[in-house]
Amino acid sequence: MAAQTMNTDHTGNHPPGAEKMYHESPDTSINNSTQVNGLGRQMTHEEHQTAVAASRFGYGPLAHVSNDGRLPAFGGEFQPGLYKGVKDRKFANPAPLGLSAFALTTFVLSLINMSTRGVAEPNLVVGIAFGYGGLVQLLAGMWEMAVGNTFGATALSSYGGFWLSFAIILTPGGFQIEEAYTSAQSAAAFLDAFGFFLMGWFIFTTVILLCTLRSTIAFFTLFFTLDLAFLLLGIGYLHRNAAGEPNPPIIKAGGFFGLLAAFAAWYNALAGIADDSNSFFIIPVAHFPWSVKGQEIRKEKNERATV
Repeated sequence: MAAQTMNTDHTGNHPPGAEKMYHESPDTSINNSTQVNGLGRQMTHEEHQTAVAASRFGYGPLAHVSNDGRLPAFGGEFQPGLYKGVKDRKFANPAPLGLSAFALTTFVLSLINMSTRGVAEPNLVVGIAFGYGGLVQLLAGMWEMAVGNTFGATALSSYGGFWLSFAIILTPGGFQIEEAYTSAQSAAAFLDAFGFFLMGWFIFTTVILLCTLRSTIAFFTLFFTLDLAFLLLGIGYLHRNAAGEPNPPIIKAGGFFGLLAAFAAWYNALAGIADDSNSFFIIPVAHFPWSVKGQEIRKEKNERATV
C-alpha cells in the first residue's frame, strides 16, 4: 500500500516529531493532503486518505498516533493505554521477547494438557519453563521496568515467575514438592494445592485483564483466553473425576484456551516486531470503539460528516 511507505519504528509508530506533523490540529489529521512522509516527499491526497482509513482498523502509518502526542494502546509494546514513546532509549522493545517466551511455553504445555498424540506428562515443559518461559520472560519484564512500562513489568515479570514456580513444582526428583504431599497426606492433597495455585493465577490474570479493556482487541484477547485457561485448569484439578484424577474434559478445555492464548501472544509479538524495515505490512491490532483511539476515529468520522 503506497501510504505505508513512511518510515516507522518497531511498533509501526512515527519517528520523533511525526505526531506533531500529523496532528497539529484535528482537521490536519484528516484533510491535509500535503503531509511529508519519511521518504522526504509529500504524501498525495489519495495516500493520506488511504492511511487514515487504514488507521481505523489499527494498522498503517497513522495507526499508533494520538492527537495529544501520546501513543494509543499497543500490545506490541505491552501498553494497555496511552503512553509516551521512549526517545533514544538504550533498550529495544522488550515486549515481543517476553510475549514470545510466554507463547512457546504455553503452546507446548497446552498441547500436553489436550493429550495431543497421547502425550500427557508435562516433564518436557520443565526445561522450557526454566529457560525460556521463566528466565527470559522475567528478564523481559525487568527491561520493561527499565523503559518505564509498569504494566509490562508487572505482567511479564509475574508470568515469568509463574513459569519458574511451575517448573520448580514439577521438577522430577528435584524439589520433591509433590512427594511431600503424597507421603504426608495423599495424592488428592497435592492436586488440591495445585488447583489453588492455578486459581490464584486466574485471579491475577483477571486483574490484568481489567487493565486491557480500553486497549486493543488483540491485546485483550490474549489475557481473556489466558484467564479462561487458568480458570478451567484450576477447576479441572479441584473438581476431579471418579478415579480421583484431574478432570480430563475440563483440562482439555483449559488446554484449548491455552493454545488460543499462545497464538494471541505470538500475534501481539509479531505486531511489536514488524515494521517497514522488515515486513511488507503492519499487523492490525483493532482498537476498541470505546478506547481513546476509537473515540478519536468516531470524532474524525463525525467531523467529516459535518463538513
